[in-house]
Amino acid sequence: MSTDPLKAQSWIQQHVQPHLPQTKITCINVGNEVLGGTNTQLWSYLLPAMQSVYRALVNLGLSKQVAVTTAHSLTILGNSYPPSSGSFRQDLAQYIQPILSFHSQVNSPFLINAYPYFAYKDNPGEVSIEYVLFQPNSGMVDSVTNLHYDNMLDAQIDAVYSAIKAMGHSDIEVRISETGWPSKGDANEAGATPENAGIYNGNLMRKIEEKKGTPAKPQVPIDIYVFALFNEDLKPGPASERNYGLYYPNGTQVYDIGSQGYLPQLTFSADSNINVISIFNFLSLLIVYILLCVY
Repeated sequence: MSTDPLKAQSWIQQHVQPHLPQTKITCINVGNEVLGGTNTQLWSYLLPAMQSVYRALVNLGLSKQVAVTTAHSLTILGNSYPPSSGSFRQDLAQYIQPILSFHSQVNSPFLINAYPYFAYKDNPGEVSIEYVLFQPNSGMVDSVTNLHYDNMLDAQIDAVYSAIKAMGHSDIEVRISETGWPSKGDANEAGATPENAGIYNGNLMRKIEEKKGTPAKPQVPIDIYVFALFNEDLKPGPASERNYGLYYPNGTQVYDIGSQGYLPQLTFSADSNINVISIFNFLSLLIVYILLCVY
């Protein structure tokens, strides 16, 4: 797409345009965790690809309803503590700066995949489980701003806002493109249990419902997407990677995320294939739920 804008336009005409306006498509994510990834050759192609997709949307008259962005992992940060001192890695600055300018120019969000679970798993003796699960705890105070943080996700988001501000931008919204908690893991993956996963995602849903922002951005409700709908039994890597789903492949819930009924029961046909209508209804409800809570 970065070298041939016509390919970007053809892709949108085939995969996006036919589904509008019946499906509410608000964003095209060009790549996932490209910056900081092992394939460094892709780093310089990321922005041109985003620009090609955006130009194609403009040509098709869709740029006002569909944004263009890319999702980053928190490994793009060189520093995240305290949140007010957040900064991007120096080796990525030359790539991130023009991407931020692009976001500012076209008014698209900066996406991050934020997983407090990783911080707890790597250092369970030092990181409070209550702090990462949105449970009552003493939290931490940013020594620069004196802002109090009672959960890690807020601190991670504000660290990204600080990193963006350090590069001269205060007009770019940060959204969470992925967050979640595994219900199962290997022996060395601390905290990966159904109980903790239920607490994390249940409290996360309630946080969204409250329409609260972060300590540094209290008036900006957080747009959050939960990872993931189903467990991925064929995914390689640690056991946790296969167990982020809210549902088992047979449609039953992996765990309970609260008494308010956030998750519907999926129905199946006799041959155990998922009822497509049920999934469609679930996704529709989830999208409406997020929109109502955030906006």
